[in-house]
Amino acid sequence: MTLVTSTISLITLATISAGTPIRAEAHQAASGWTYPPACCKAHDIGGDCEAIPADDIHTGRRGFSVFLHVGDHHLATKPHVFFIPYGDEIPSGDGQYHICLHPTENYVNCFFAPPNGA
Repeated sequence: MTLVTSTISLITLATISAGTPIRAEAHQAASGWTYPPACCKAHDIGGDCEAIPADDIHTGRRGFSVFLHVGDHHLATKPHVFFIPYGDEIPSGDGQYHICLHPTENYVNCFFAPPNGA
């Protein structure tokens, strides 16, 4: 292979690579379904989304009260109480409750509830 051929091959590869969209990768729940990319902002192992115990969720007239205890989510280092109004939840892909905490453990980025969870 000559220098010209090598250069043309590299330019072709670079052009193809530049034209290929790079997709933001979301991580999967332990049950196997994939969280939407918009919910998964963290890049470290484990991400920021995780299933949480159904016992932590209480439904009321206006929405979900989420009582997150230390250990219920790998990012929770202290107890939290979050309120998620009805209509702000996302249907869960596995029938469990899930929460995505981002940019810190103090903020809910996404909340997933079973379709019959409301």
